[in-house]
Amino acid sequence: MNELTNGWEAVIGMEIHAQLATNTKIFCGCAANFGDEPNSNTCPVCLGLPGALPVLNRKAVALGARAALALGLNINETSVFARKNYFYPDLPKGYQISQFDKPFSSDGTLTIMTAERDEGGHAREWKPMKIGIERLHLEEDAGKNVHEGLPETDKYSYVDLNRAGTPLAEIVTAPDFHTSWQAYDYVNHVRRALQWVGASDADMEKGNLRCEANVSVRLKGEKGFRNKVELKNLNSVRFMQKAIEFEIDRQIRAHEAGEEVFQETRLWDEKNSETRLMRSKEDAHDYRYFPEPDLQPLKVSLEFIERTRAELPELPDAMITRFISEYSLGFIDASQLVSDKELAAYFEETAAASGDPRSSANWILVELLRELNNAGIPASRSPVAPGSLAELIKFIESGKISGKQAKEVLPEMFSDGKTAEEVIREKGLEQVSDPGEIAKIVDEVIAANPEQVEGYKGGNERLLGFFVGQVMKASKGTANPQMVNEILRSKLQS
Repeated sequence: MNELTNGWEAVIGMEIHAQLATNTKIFCGCAANFGDEPNSNTCPVCLGLPGALPVLNRKAVALGARAALALGLNINETSVFARKNYFYPDLPKGYQISQFDKPFSSDGTLTIMTAERDEGGHAREWKPMKIGIERLHLEEDAGKNVHEGLPETDKYSYVDLNRAGTPLAEIVTAPDFHTSWQAYDYVNHVRRALQWVGASDADMEKGNLRCEANVSVRLKGEKGFRNKVELKNLNSVRFMQKAIEFEIDRQIRAHEAGEEVFQETRLWDEKNSETRLMRSKEDAHDYRYFPEPDLQPLKVSLEFIERTRAELPELPDAMITRFISEYSLGFIDASQLVSDKELAAYFEETAAASGDPRSSANWILVELLRELNNAGIPASRSPVAPGSLAELIKFIESGKISGKQAKEVLPEMFSDGKTAEEVIREKGLEQVSDPGEIAKIVDEVIAANPEQVEGYKGGNERLLGFFVGQVMKASKGTANPQMVNEILRSKLQS
């Protein structure tokens, strides 16, 4: 069932928990490393032992500010940490230090590009969409529960507290999304922005970016909100999109059948492609928030805010706009290049060296990206430097080799680290562009195929392809195809 059919519409709000890229935890000096031996990065503070006092990590505040400004939020000069009380095995204190009514930043507006998709997920037309960001607040992460075994056998659960106390930025939107793909595009936008400004690695596989969706449905034109369901522990953007899609369909079916949709937290079961109940959903008062007594209010100056703003790099949206105007690229190509900061830098360097931005973009997005993806490496580690790719592009433009030959050369450059000129020389690929030499080969081909010549002169122009093939074969693929066509036409028509 489509989200916007049958008289219903979806209402979706998003929450993103992004681990800030600090070396240590937010309230203690323990390392914030992923993958270390379980429970090796702990101390009395993050274990919640009596008498241990938290001390705020200055770097977490700085990175939180970068994240807030990159997402269009206003940083509040005074914010207050609060205790969020709940009991779970991976929360040793019995509460989480977070923020409640006085967050670090709030009241932002973010413009993203989003697109309708076909059933295969392919974008049709991209359009701008404004999203209200209600807040970005700072908090500590909980630990991690690890389960092994199957329900029908002995099952064991372990608690790893290495993650307890790592700094998080929780980003909460207004319920402004109406389709699962809008939410998908939003999360990708935020991931890229956080990585771009260095606030977070935003790697969902490592769990340092997690997203949750609050989903409800209502009849079109209905003003209020019905009970919402929180979709939790979504560890990939695609799983999130599929979970939202399923949940919208489930709720619409329930309402149409006269069943009640309860406010609850559900998990995505990828194996069965469905959401399933985790627990009933709490309201804010259930957490019994109160100001954290061991931490003073966090105060930042206007000078700090403006200095942080000035230190931000050119943001992705601004770079896409510049690529379109400065390099005459289309929106799709510009967006693909700016999807990764290192790829964008690689493109700019290649475009400057080659003098041909459009060809540079085409070669990077098709040929080079194929090699990078197959090798599983980023653009910054490409064996083909921007200057080397620019050299190859110049050889095509000058007629030294054809585009088809260049597609043979690039993989050799990538695998062996050789220059374009070295590969061309070793493989004997240099294109023949001497009109006299090509005319000599053309004459030999025409003389050897009198029947085809008569057929061509009799009106069968499709035979031109036969002659081109014969000339290319005779030249071992080195003749300039454009010159071959021109000389053949001239001689066959004379």
